[in-house]
Amino acid sequence: MLKISIVYGMLAGTVVIIAILLGILSSDGQGFFASEYFGYLLMLIALSMIFIGIKRYRDQELGGVIKFLPGLGLGLAISVIAAASYVIVWEAYLFSTDYSFINEYTAGLIEAKKAEGASQAVLDQTIAEMEDMKVNYAKPYFRLPMTFLEIFPVGLIISVLSAALLRNPKLLPAKN
Repeated sequence: MLKISIVYGMLAGTVVIIAILLGILSSDGQGFFASEYFGYLLMLIALSMIFIGIKRYRDQELGGVIKFLPGLGLGLAISVIAAASYVIVWEAYLFSTDYSFINEYTAGLIEAKKAEGASQAVLDQTIAEMEDMKVNYAKPYFRLPMTFLEIFPVGLIISVLSAALLRNPKLLPAKN
């Protein structure tokens, strides 16, 4: 089970990391490929490795039957490994760009408020919130869990669904 966790967790982490970094680099931080929607779509696709990993374990190691809790445990292990690899690579990306992400991100949010025609009071409040965000994001004990929580909840949901579905041995049975 540990081997499957590591293999499928690293596969999921690698897919999401490469796709998101390519999206950021190819779109210069603008457009759909740098959007949160695109990022979560990629995470959903990459974390389908959870379903595949649980199915493989069920079919090849357990003779085609798995209970919910062992399936959930395997799914969560894959999710943790994928999320941890995502955090490590994101930290390397931040380091390689001199941590410029947060400045660009907060500036973009402020510009969006201006484009919406926000009042000066709203702009002042947004600027203050963005300054607080920059201060907090500079702290690893804030940034690392925040980055982990970008991807892990998606893995949690997929783990629960996969474990619930794959406990039925008639769903996608192993070919003999």
